Amino acid sequence: MAKQNKQPQTLSSVKNASRILKSFSTFEPTKKVSELAESLGLAKSTVSRIMATLASEGFVTKDQETNAYRLGISVLTLGGIVTNDLEIHKEAAPVLSQLVNKTGETAHLAILDDLDTIYIHKEECHHPVRILTHLGRRNPSYCTSSGKVLLAYSEDRTVENVIANGLTAHTKNSITDPDELRQELNTIRNQKYAVSTEELTEGTKSVAAPIRDYTGKVVSAITVVGPIQRMKGYSIPDIAKKVKQAGKEASYRLGYDERYLKNL
Repeated sequence: MAKQNKQPQTLSSVKNASRILKSFSTFEPTKKVSELAESLGLAKSTVSRIMATLASEGFVTKDQETNAYRLGISVLTLGGIVTNDLEIHKEAAPVLSQLVNKTGETAHLAILDDLDTIYIHKEECHHPVRILTHLGRRNPSYCTSSGKVLLAYSEDRTVENVIANGLTAHTKNSITDPDELRQELNTIRNQKYAVSTEELTEGTKSVAAPIRDYTGKVVSAITVVGPIQRMKGYSIPDIAKKVKQAGKEASYRLGYDERYLKNL
């Protein structure tokens, strides 16, 4: 009987450790045991035990002065393995580099994970003033151009899950009305690109387009982002044309051939 009870407890510990690691973000890079316990609804003793184990394996590190934890080097190591192993990353990286040269602004590659978008690759522009972004950062999908592109080509239930989770206003331009979001996604499908103007962060503007795999499924988004004052000097339709072309090129590198699929 003792052996039968051990497996569920082990699985529970793994799940809790996973929840703890996922709770760290760019916005909250450090957390204390008490904060984790409260936000995740776990006992402090449970969190303390898990954090000690994670620290011993290098997944978190503890600041001895503040007693706050942050993610450790082991997370970075595993993240690098995953990123380098992604086919989309390998095929789209040179396309992003070309897009930076054509637009003069930073380019990103993003994927949809649950309700958020995550940057998995970026190519920096050469301007001294640029938008600071972080690989692995999670952003709410409904208020970024890449996220809106990915939602536009997702199943309806994914969009409804995002809406059910709440459309929180991050700036005065954030979409908070469900019907407005649905209409925006419909527009994106028709024009095949998305624009975000200070919807998540003030002072930024971005344009994104879809990337498809060999089956025609949208698996990623390619984005150009820059300071709004500089982006105002560009023709958005012209930027969108370049971003869409980059998306098509990345899709082709992944095996997508629109002409072939139309004849099936």
